[in-house]
Amino acid sequence: MTRRRWIADEVNGNTAALLGEHAIHLIRVLRAEVGQEFDIAAGSEVRLGTIVSISADRVEFALGLAREMKTAPTITPNITLALAIFKFDRMEWAIEKCTEIGVARIIPLIARRSDAHLAAAAAKRRERWQRIVRQASEQSRRPGPPEITAPVKLKDLDSVLPAGAVTRVVLAESLAESDSDSGEVRLGEILKIPVSSPCETELTPSLPESSAATALSQSQPTEVALAVGPEGGWADEELAWFRAAGWAAASLGDTILRAETAAIVAMAIAVEALR
Repeated sequence: MTRRRWIADEVNGNTAALLGEHAIHLIRVLRAEVGQEFDIAAGSEVRLGTIVSISADRVEFALGLAREMKTAPTITPNITLALAIFKFDRMEWAIEKCTEIGVARIIPLIARRSDAHLAAAAAKRRERWQRIVRQASEQSRRPGPPEITAPVKLKDLDSVLPAGAVTRVVLAESLAESDSDSGEVRLGEILKIPVSSPCETELTPSLPESSAATALSQSQPTEVALAVGPEGGWADEELAWFRAAGWAAASLGDTILRAETAAIVAMAIAVEALR
């Protein structure tokens, strides 16, 4: 039987603990008992954990052998999602599902069309988002949760991206169409373009047929940043900023998607394209 996984709040040698609300859920909802065994994500490894003590808001585990992990793929994409702030209930649903799919980092983005009240409240919402990604990571059996950064404005986005994010794609149908002579460019097409230099930051929307043989010998990007706009889409000045900053533009298809749907679809396409 597959054991439930928990991400430890505290690790000290061969012991680990869940704290606060995290522990209370295990105690009250799942009726934890001393002697029960679970998989415990403790830093860089997952170990077998046996409950040794339970208090009001703390569950302690004795850690045993490391659990056998599935073999990792040859290339593990590290995907950052810059997600423009929109209605919190729908945004939280997107955060949860993108965590299950495999996002490495989420950057809440204050966009031109983000509601002013939501943008102002976003910093205080960060703690709740961190709880959501931790729970989603445990449910999906990830070894750890994705990072949730503090909200940033678009002009500061590039400064908080990981240094290796050489592939940067904004989801914008109108810009994707204008950048290509042969119609809109799909996200999957862009992500399959090999990256030959770690310092390359601007992508060509389409790969010439003559480069097909060369592409096979080059590596696909493993550091990717995706930007998904708010309800109502990106403002013209934001699209101009993305273009000037060297972001490639892509479409997710012919239909108009809600912001939360676009985020989930983009993550799923990116993970599959980068396998």
